[in-house]
Amino acid sequence: MASDDLALLESGAAEIVPEGGLRAKLALGRPLRVKLGVDPSRPDLTLGHTVVLRKLRQFQDAGHVAVLIIGDFTARIGDPSGQSETRPMLSAEEVEANGRTYLEQAGMVIDVDRAQIHGNAEWSAGMAMDELLRLASVTTVARMLEREDFRTRYETGQPIAVVEFLYPLFQGYDSVAVDADIELGGTDQTFNLLMGREVQRAYGQDPQIVLTLPLLEGLDGVRKMSKSLGNYVALTDPPEEMFGKLMSIPDDLTVKYELLCTDLGPNEVERVGAGLRDGSIHPNEEKRRMARTIVELYHGQGAGQAAEERFDRVFRRHEPPDRIDEVDLPGDVFTDGHAWITTILVAAGLASSNGDARRAVEQGGVKLDGERIVEPTFEVGRDELRGKVLQRGSRRFVRFA
Repeated sequence: MASDDLALLESGAAEIVPEGGLRAKLALGRPLRVKLGVDPSRPDLTLGHTVVLRKLRQFQDAGHVAVLIIGDFTARIGDPSGQSETRPMLSAEEVEANGRTYLEQAGMVIDVDRAQIHGNAEWSAGMAMDELLRLASVTTVARMLEREDFRTRYETGQPIAVVEFLYPLFQGYDSVAVDADIELGGTDQTFNLLMGREVQRAYGQDPQIVLTLPLLEGLDGVRKMSKSLGNYVALTDPPEEMFGKLMSIPDDLTVKYELLCTDLGPNEVERVGAGLRDGSIHPNEEKRRMARTIVELYHGQGAGQAAEERFDRVFRRHEPPDRIDEVDLPGDVFTDGHAWITTILVAAGLASSNGDARRAVEQGGVKLDGERIVEPTFEVGRDELRGKVLQRGSRRFVRFA
């Protein structure tokens, strides 16, 4: 085992349990079975999801077996990690649809053709009652209440459904079913991953190594990247939007994004960190490199530089982008050939409602051919709009046919 391989596989890890366990597993001299379980509770992936997927790809590239488990059974329960209340159960149809999308997007990071893909309904959906009783006997209620979110809900009188206690056990049983050597997950998954070690011991298997990775802060620089919080970069974002979002993160997150979201490698990231600290590397220039690198991972070589050029056109030179979607508004948008700017914003897809459009105007975020519109009741004629560019904020433009 090369020390460089170990350093790469350990890079970015928040914790490895037990300490030294990864080195010992690698010393076995055989391909290891590296498990990542994901519940398709939402259809789309963000850059935050790729942190563990990229680590799984690193193990693949080092010659190990990637075992990706789509939680088509456990997603119906809902992972209680970090939850202050019981999650509603998803339908089988929702899980199936989300799972298809998840696998397609996971293929942007890992080599799905070389991975072993399973749905955990394969072994859990038909579990006999005696087998379920055996699984439930692996741990105790006291052990479950050591988990912070369960303990907090118990102490504050918030309900905990019995099925939520079963979730970590079912996830642990996945490790038994695939004979996992290593399991990956975010730091919010630590309890579940350690439970996998207990379940494997109870079933006579050598316990897996647990490797957790940090949660990636979103664009606000504070909270975990999440679509529900609106602070995310989606893998399906267009190149220029992805680049612009990445340029908006706080400077002090650049190194973390490079370590967890790019292929620059631990030595290069360490060099960058030292350069940023001593002032030999300019923070903005390094952030640009980070943004270009990530865009090219998901949109191909050259996409990063092109996105940067379009970004500079809009943000440095304050020009409209070179590619603007063209819209042809239907006649019923206008009354006697005229319409308020708020109505036009909604019809052009730049606002979700008249209220949203009004707020955008009042906050100074709307321009027509470079002229800021300050009154929500500003009226414009249909013929006057032809060929003009309507802008909302810094990244959204349409041109009228």
